[in-house]
Parts: sequence; structure tokens; C-alpha cells
Amino acid sequence: MKKWLKRVGIILLVILLVLISILMYNWRDRHPYYVVDLKIEAATTPQTITAGFSKMPITPTIVDTWNDVNGDFQYNEKDGDSYNDVNNNGTFDAFWIAGMSNKKPAQGVHDDVWSRVMVIDDGNSKIALISMDAIGFLHDDVVDIREMIPEELGIDYVLLSSTHTHESNDLVGIWGGSIFKTGVNAEAMKYVKSQTVAAVEEAAKHMKSAHLIFAEDLSGEDGQFIKDTRKPIVKATGIHLIQVIDSENNTTLGSIVNWSNHPETLWSKNLLISSDFPHYVREAMENGIYNDDGELVQKGLGGVSIYFSGVIGGLMAPHPSLGIQDMHTDSVYFKPTFEKTKAIGDQIARLSLNALKEKGDTVKKANISLRAKTLILPLENTLFKIAGGLGVIKRGLPSLFTTRTEIGAIRIGPAMFLSIPGELYPEIAFGGIEAPEGRDFDIQPLEIPPLQEVIKDTYKFYIGLSNDLIGYIIPKSEWDVGKPYLYNDHGDTYGEENSLGPDTAPILYKELKSVIKDLD
Repeated sequence: MKKWLKRVGIILLVILLVLISILMYNWRDRHPYYVVDLKIEAATTPQTITAGFSKMPITPTIVDTWNDVNGDFQYNEKDGDSYNDVNNNGTFDAFWIAGMSNKKPAQGVHDDVWSRVMVIDDGNSKIALISMDAIGFLHDDVVDIREMIPEELGIDYVLLSSTHTHESNDLVGIWGGSIFKTGVNAEAMKYVKSQTVAAVEEAAKHMKSAHLIFAEDLSGEDGQFIKDTRKPIVKATGIHLIQVIDSENNTTLGSIVNWSNHPETLWSKNLLISSDFPHYVREAMENGIYNDDGELVQKGLGGVSIYFSGVIGGLMAPHPSLGIQDMHTDSVYFKPTFEKTKAIGDQIARLSLNALKEKGDTVKKANISLRAKTLILPLENTLFKIAGGLGVIKRGLPSLFTTRTEIGAIRIGPAMFLSIPGELYPEIAFGGIEAPEGRDFDIQPLEIPPLQEVIKDTYKFYIGLSNDLIGYIIPKSEWDVGKPYLYNDHGDTYGEENSLGPDTAPILYKELKSVIKDLD
């Protein structure tokens, strides 16, 4: 009996050691000693700007399709779902759509997803701003791309932001075929990285003397396309814009649109790869707005349009309960369709084109300054810890249950770009933080004054999901994971389950204020 117990004990010990080894391997720091602590001061006088734009597709090639027997938009063999082995390799080569739920293999492609780049240089410093059509891109993968960019390009800093589309393939890991398997296709990830680097190279090699046109639409009209689905109701309205003009021939090299809304119009029942409404915004900015009959309604700018998501926590979304007016007809769309998605894109493009035309502020010369720094944040989310330990998410830990991320502030002429590594709740940026009954911490708001008041620049760009995906950044006085629920509501709130933890917002807010002030 004692020998049997001893053998069982040894087996259990071996299993435990193997499990610990797997966890520690998956939690390993993939970029040990990687630290950004960068400050680039502007030249004393405004300089001539050169800029280059590029875009490269990162769309996966869908080979195998599948048969959704019960029409639940999820692949379950137990339900009788089966796949079509188009390449005859005996394996379901699925590309899992990220967002909403697991088990959603793409059936095809509606529109390409992209890495789009602007490289800008004032003669003193050169930076690359990248927008990627992905639900998110982890910091370790951002570092990989930075290390792949040729040194001879002379780029001082690279910012990579995700549009947060819920309709592209999983580049994070947690939307795979099960909660225990990563949704990231390794070959697809290599392709995304190589295409992104190629886009940076292309933009850097075709730079031209340029001047900048800054504009904003602060009318609040864009608020009708946003639903705030969590109290307090604070919408992050406002569209922030740049048009970059070739100084020699007066044509558009590219444009930037920065707006705050979840690109998830298609909601949970779409099985086609898409960049959601950013696709229609960019198409309209480049080529013009067309009605359903194919007639040109409003002329575009040309060049390469880049869309950056802004302050989308809270939760800013084109919810199915929100009706979107088609600008060409009397139709109002509620159901998640591509018609609704185009309606949002056309409306945002209309407001953007009008703002650039009517309110544009032309800047012939400008300086660039920058402050960026690495942060180590506590990782308190149990699900994130488990997912990392199992290898579902490949996020290295610099120390046990901490994570490395990055923030920054970039000033280009009269504008500041604030680099935020997740989904910031709008009340942190614009004000309106509350300390409601039912909150978990008996404190008053910590993240005050709002960042909007800290930034003194004329134009403010909030670049969300920048250089990382850490989830929601929730004011600590609004944090709630247990009864009694916020505002004494009957149910809990959404957001906390996709956040690093309650201390994320206070730490990030303090550090964001710091990098802003470092540039003043």
C-alpha cells in the first residue's frame, strides 16, 4: 500500500513539475531588458516636413470553408458542423474571427484588411505611424516588427495601433476554436508582420515635401452613430483629421481620420473577414462617397487614408439597438449588416471631408517632438494569467504577474497624438467620472482632471490600442465585479473581465499626464 501511495505521489509530483514548467515557459519574457525611454525635442524653429504613405494587405487567404448545420455561427462538430477540406490535407485550416465569441471560422473575405502607414520627418526626427486592421496586437509582437524594420530607414520611433475591428482574424489568441486553444495562425502572423514592415519601407522610400491640413468636427453630430452601453453615459464625440498635401503638385499624399467607436457594426453573426466601418470611411476619403446607384455624391481626397480608433471604452459601439440613417435614402438601419456598416462609414467620411474643406488649418512647416516610455503594469486578471500560462495568449511577463506595455505623446506642429495601449473610458479623457453606489472601492474619482484639460495643443488625437492590447482602462471609482452592482442595478457591468485590473487606470492616467507634461 505504501509503495502504491509513493508511486502515485511521484506521478503527481512529475505532473505538477511539468505543469509548472509549461506555465513558466509560456509566461517567459520574450523581450527581456526591452525598455523604451525616449525623448525627442523639437528643433527651435519650424521645419519643412516630408511624408510618405503606404498600405499593404494583411488579409488571410481563406482555403477551407465549413457547414453551419444549425445556423448558430459557431463551429461545433457535436452539432454536426463539418468543414470542407479544399486543400485535401486532412485538417481544418480555419482562420478564427476575433471578437464576440470563440469558434467563428471565417467563410470568406468581404473586404481586405490592411496595415497602413504614414512616415513623417521634420529633418530632426522621423516617425512611423501604423494602423492595423486587427482586434489588437500585443506589445511583444509590436517589438518584433520594430526589430524587423531596417535601421538604414532612420526611423526614430514606430507607433502601431489596431483599429479593433471585430471582423478580422485573431492576432491575439483568445478567439480560437476553444478557450484552451490559441486562435492565432502562426503563418498568418508572420505574413502580417512582414507586410507591415514592407508598408513601412514603402512609405519611407517615397517621401515627399509636404504641408499639413488639420481639422476637427466637434459638432457632436457623430454622436448619433455611437451608443454608450455602460453608465455613466459619456460619449467620446469628435472627429480629428489631417490631410497631407504634396507641396510640389498640390495632390493628397494621404489622410488620417481619428474617431472613437467600436468597429463592430456587423456584431456576432458575420463570418466574412472585414475591417468593418473603417473600410467605408477610408474608401470614401480616398475615392469619394457613392450612393447605392453608384453615383458620386461627394469627391474624395485621393492618396492613402488611415483610420485610427480613439477612446472606445465605456463602451462606445454601434449597437444593434442603434438606428443608423443612410445619408442617400430614408432608410434607417438597425440590424447588423454591411448596409448599416457603409452608412456609418459614409456619414463619418462626409463629416470629415466637410471639416477639412470648411475648417482646415494649413501648416506649411512644423516640428516633431516625442516622449515615449515603457511601463510595467500589474496583471490581476485571472483569466489573462491562465490564458498566458496555457499559451493561448503569447504575452511575456517581465516578472510574475506583471506585464510590459508602453505609452507616449507625439507632437506634430499644433497637434498632439496621445498613445494609449488599450480601450480608455471616455470620462478619463473628457470628464464625467463618477463614484456611484455599488462600486467596489470606497473612493472618489482619481483620474482627474480629464486628459483633455491637460493637453494644451490645439488639435488632440487619441490613438487607442496603441503598441499593445491591454483591454479596458476603467476609472477605479467605477470598478465593479461583485454585488451590490453599480448604481444598484440588477446585473453586473461589462468591461472588468477584459481589463488588467482596477489599478490600471490610475497608473496609466498618471503616466499619460507625465509624458504630456514632458513635452511642454
